Amino acid sequence: MNSDSIIMISGLLLLAGAFSNKISSRFNLPTLLMFLAVGVFAEEFLPFEGTMFAREINFFGVLAMCFILFSGGVDTSPKAVRQVAVRGLILAIPGVALTALLLGGGAYLILGMKYSFLWCLLLGALISSTDAAAVFAILRGKGVSLKGKLKPLLELESGSNDPTAAFLTVLLIGLVNAAAFGGEARIGWLGGVLIFYQLGGGILAGIGCGWLGRKLFNVKLEYEGLYFVISVAWVLVCYGLTQVLGANGFMACYVCGMAMNAGRYNYQKAISKFYNGVAWLMQVGLFTVLGFLADPVQMLDVGVWLPGILLGLFLMLIARPLAVFVCLAGSEFSRREKLMISWVGIRGAAPIVLATFPLAAGVPDAQQMFRLIFFMVLISVTFQGWTLMPVARWLKLAKNDSGTHEPAPLELEVTHGSAHQAMYEYKVMPESGLDGKTLAEIGLPPGVLVTMIRRDGGFIPPHGNTLIQNGDGMLIMAERRQLREIVKKYFPGQEKES
Repeated sequence: MNSDSIIMISGLLLLAGAFSNKISSRFNLPTLLMFLAVGVFAEEFLPFEGTMFAREINFFGVLAMCFILFSGGVDTSPKAVRQVAVRGLILAIPGVALTALLLGGGAYLILGMKYSFLWCLLLGALISSTDAAAVFAILRGKGVSLKGKLKPLLELESGSNDPTAAFLTVLLIGLVNAAAFGGEARIGWLGGVLIFYQLGGGILAGIGCGWLGRKLFNVKLEYEGLYFVISVAWVLVCYGLTQVLGANGFMACYVCGMAMNAGRYNYQKAISKFYNGVAWLMQVGLFTVLGFLADPVQMLDVGVWLPGILLGLFLMLIARPLAVFVCLAGSEFSRREKLMISWVGIRGAAPIVLATFPLAAGVPDAQQMFRLIFFMVLISVTFQGWTLMPVARWLKLAKNDSGTHEPAPLELEVTHGSAHQAMYEYKVMPESGLDGKTLAEIGLPPGVLVTMIRRDGGFIPPHGNTLIQNGDGMLIMAERRQLREIVKKYFPGQEKES
C-alpha cells in the first residue's frame, strides 16, 4: 500500500468516524462506540495487524490525550467548578484509587485467582477513570441536562481523573513487571512521596504553564495564525516539561487549560473553538486506531466476554457506587444525586488508551488485559449510554434544555484593543421592566451598544425606535464594568463569566 492510498484511507476513516455521530445520536449511544466500530471494521480489511503497531498507537494515544485534556480544561468554567472543587478532586484522586482497588479485588476473585493480585490491580487502574464527555453528548443530543451542581462536579471529575488513572497505571506496570521478572514489587515511603509529587507537581506545573501561556498569547504577533501554532506548541511543552521534571503531564495539561481559561488573553474565543475541533480530530483518530487493536473473533471467546460482562457489572453496580458514596460522605449531595453520579461513570477512550501501556511495556498477559478492558468499555457505553436518560428522569434530576439558543452570529474577540470589553446575550424577562419600551426610551449609558436582538428564531438589527419584547435576547457590547451594572439593573441572575 503506497502513501497516497494511506492518505486517502485516513481521510475516509475520519469522515466515517465523524458522520457516525449522527447514528450514535439516533440510538442514544456515545460517539465513542461508533468510532471504535469504524476502527474494528477497517482493521478487518487492512493488510496488517493492529497489534503490530501497539507502541505507535500508544504514542499517538498519549499525544491525543494531552490535547483532549487541555481542551477539556479550556472549556471548563473556573467559576462553576470552584464550588465543587474539593468534592470533585476527592472523586478524581482518592475516588479513582478506591475504584481501582475495589475492582482489582473483584477481578482477582472473578478471574478465579488465575492472575496475580498486582495484575488485577493494574486492570482496575486501567478502567478506573470516567468519560463524562460521552454523557453530556447524549444529554445535549436530546436537549436534557442535569440539575444542581451535578454538571460542574462531573466535568471536574472527568477532566482530572484521567491523570490519576494514568499515574496508577504507570506505577503498577513497574510493580507487575518487577514481580514477574524476579524483582521486588513494593511501594516504600519514597513511593508514597512520589505519588504526591507526581500529582501535586502536575497541578503546580499546570498552573504555572497556564499563567505563562497567557503571557505568551498576549505578545503581539504579526500574523493571527501564529497564535494557533503557539497553542499547539505550548501543550506539547507543558506535557513534556512536566514529565521531564518527574510530575504528571496529563494533570498538567488539564490544569493548564483551566488556568488559561481563568484569565484573558489574545484570541481566547478563537483558541477555544480551535481546540474544540482539535479535540474532536484527536478523538476521531484515537478511537479509530484503537479499534485496530481489537480482534472481533477473540472478543467472542467465552474467556473474554463472560469475565468482561461480570467485571463490567461489578464496576457499574459495586465498585463505582461504593467509591462515590465513600468520597461524597457528609457532602451536600443527596442520595439521589449520589446514585446519579454513580451511574454517570461511563468509561470512554482513556481506559483503552491506558490499556496500550501494558502492551507497549511487555506486561505478561497484556493482550488478555486489553481485551477485557475493551469489552468492559463496550459494556459501559452501551448499557449505561442507553439507560442514562431514563435513570436521570427516574431520579428526577433531569432538566429540559431545549430552549437553549444557538450562539449569536456575532462575537467580540479578545485582542489588545478589546481587553476590557465584552459582548454577551441577555434574555428580557418580565422582571426586566423593558417590555414595550424602545431602545431610545431605555437610555443605556454612553459606550453601551445593543448589536443584535434575537426574536422568533432569528435576529433583527436594533434601532432607536425598536420595541423590546419579553423573551427577546439582547446582544450587548460594553465595558465589563458597565455590563455588570446593566445586569444588576435589568437582568438579575444572568451574570456572565468575568
